[in-house]
Amino acid sequence: MDAWVRFSAQSQARERLCRAAQYACSLLGHALQKHGASPELQKQIRQLEGHLSLGRKLLRLGNSADALESAKRAVHLSDVVLRFCITVSHLNRALYFACDNVLWAGKSGLAPRVDQEKWAQRSFRYYLFSLIMNLSRDAYEIRLLMEQESSACSRRLKGSGGVPGGIETGGPGGPGVPGGGLPQVALKLRLRVLLLARVLRGHPPLLLDVVRNACDLFIPLDKLGLWRCGPGIVGLCGLVSSILSILTLICPWLRLKP
Repeated sequence: MDAWVRFSAQSQARERLCRAAQYACSLLGHALQKHGASPELQKQIRQLEGHLSLGRKLLRLGNSADALESAKRAVHLSDVVLRFCITVSHLNRALYFACDNVLWAGKSGLAPRVDQEKWAQRSFRYYLFSLIMNLSRDAYEIRLLMEQESSACSRRLKGSGGVPGGIETGGPGGPGVPGGGLPQVALKLRLRVLLLARVLRGHPPLLLDVVRNACDLFIPLDKLGLWRCGPGIVGLCGLVSSILSILTLICPWLRLKP
């Protein structure tokens, strides 16, 4: 209960709830259309989705400044790759939120002459760049952890004379490789997949970040016309991503740092 109280007190949490409801409406609208629901009901769901989208834009006013502050903090990271990925991601988020603020002004009637289609394309482009940087950062962290895990497994293997944790290692004819077994390339691929699964299982924040960014990636790809997924896939991916974001707010230890 205390975690929920802290969660509901955050403005970011309210935006995430609106986001989850918006994409739930998108998914529901697609399901209703597919099953031949009445046009009036479909229209109401689309209107609700539009109102939630506009409400989210209002809640995100000022987020550009927060993203710029995050970028300033990321500049001081010691790791060069993390510094680059996180800083560029935050800068693109700041530009995305700025475009989003212009869109809000246009949709709310404060700036009726705003070309909403043009600004929407700009905002999704910056959003896509930010997600690419986030996934690049995730891939880099996975690579580092896999190297550490592989080294630790090798040390344990040398110390015990066995195969630790059920992950076979070694080359052809070496430990864990049966004579006349799988081809070497297939075996190496299997070992890498097992190692990847072990790393992600041991680092839930990284796993959640990968899944969340991967789900979010479908949204700008669809909106920019780079890969048409359809409203059903977009709604499902947005809903899953929103739930994972809410989970990281309720349980801060699940948030990937830095």
